[in-house]
Amino acid sequence: MDTAISADDLPLGNSFAALPPAFYTRLMPTPLPAPYFVAASARAAALVGLDPAMLASQEYVELLSGNRIAASSQPLSAVYSGHQFGVWAGQLGDGRAILIGELNGSAGPMELQLKGAGLTPYSRMGDGRAVLRSSIREFLCSEAMAALGIPTTRALAIIGSNQGVMRETVETSAVVTRMAPSFVRFGSFEHWFYRDKPEELKALADYVIHTFYPELTAEPNPYTALLAEVSRRTARMIAHWQAVGFMHGVMNTDNMSILGLTLDYGPFGFMEAFDPNHICNHTDQQGRYSYANQPQVGHWNCYALGQALLPLIGDVDDAQQALAVYEPEFARALDYHLHAKLGLVTGRDDDRALFDGMFALMAADHVDFTQFFRALGNFAAGADAPATQLRDMFIDRESFDDWAAQYRLRLRAENSVDAERKAAMDAVNPKYVLRNYLAQVAIDKAQQKDYTEITRLLAVLERPFDEQPDNESYAALPPDWASHLEVSCSS
Repeated sequence: MDTAISADDLPLGNSFAALPPAFYTRLMPTPLPAPYFVAASARAAALVGLDPAMLASQEYVELLSGNRIAASSQPLSAVYSGHQFGVWAGQLGDGRAILIGELNGSAGPMELQLKGAGLTPYSRMGDGRAVLRSSIREFLCSEAMAALGIPTTRALAIIGSNQGVMRETVETSAVVTRMAPSFVRFGSFEHWFYRDKPEELKALADYVIHTFYPELTAEPNPYTALLAEVSRRTARMIAHWQAVGFMHGVMNTDNMSILGLTLDYGPFGFMEAFDPNHICNHTDQQGRYSYANQPQVGHWNCYALGQALLPLIGDVDDAQQALAVYEPEFARALDYHLHAKLGLVTGRDDDRALFDGMFALMAADHVDFTQFFRALGNFAAGADAPATQLRDMFIDRESFDDWAAQYRLRLRAENSVDAERKAAMDAVNPKYVLRNYLAQVAIDKAQQKDYTEITRLLAVLERPFDEQPDNESYAALPPDWASHLEVSCSS
């Protein structure tokens, strides 16, 4: 693609628009008053062949705010349903998101969706807008997760406006352009199953298989194979979440991607003081979506998808067999990540006890998740005592010393070389993650019309495994004021 192409001439396709009209509503975005550029991701722009400098131009500001429509665009909002906090919620849909089309790039076609682009038929009681606060969080976390190697939707740009919208207080509005090969969700299939619409259910499944899983068309039953593959991808994704301490916060079935991507960044959080029962979503008072519960909730959501696909699969036993891949795939993926995080290149039967003992110590003393694993790379297998920095993270140092002795023996058993192991561990244990207080600092400055911190923080998060001596402060523990931060489903 010509990176300098004008906004009006973008060659936008829209494979989703080829589905029957029942799947979406065609509509135009609601113009955003006096839009202005806030930030853009050069890495996301490169995926669709766009020049990131062009995104700050007035024509692209107009396009990405929904005020301007490219000639090839077929804007639409999709309908779907879902289970929210384990309860069937009925029809939902894109309540403030409008798909403007898809662009071909190095990663294949990517849909461009304007989140916060105004009212749709699926807005229910909402106003169709997103606020600057949540748009910054989604923008930064989408790109941070991609840099961590975790499957995710991407974020192209944020466009702001002084238009006020009411949440807990009046906030300014914004539109974040997010990208993915598809935004089809588990709830997209549930919608047709619970409405007893087998033809629409089949049309959606066929679209997903032929467009994103063409290799499954050769399977005896492509729908069974689809359920199994989505279960595998979901298990691998959540195992990677657990490995970096990421908490989604609202794993409803309408927030689960049929491609196994991290979708819909709302009240997310990265684990700090380790507590397996930590709940990052202030709205989730029952703790359904705690860190420890994420793996089983992912499995539950796959069962909900399996229920929706059952009319196409045809046999309950076949669906159960497809779903049975989830638990071993999750266990395998998590085991892989934990071995890598501890610098172990071989596997032994008693490794699970080593891992469990480590997490128990971390939980007892509320050790910072990211700092612990990063510091663990400095562990010396040949020394009699671990590094002081690591040991001092614990209150119960004697218990840590006992665990460290086991870890040292384990490293010696495979003749681990300290320098080689540290390099490998630093490549999987990030030094920089999007802590809530870092996002809040960027938000506070942005609300004063200073957007430089968004760009600077993005640059740090794009290199999460590098040392970055000039940015050491971004790896610091949260300040005292951060203990009062709360994130919820409000955005």
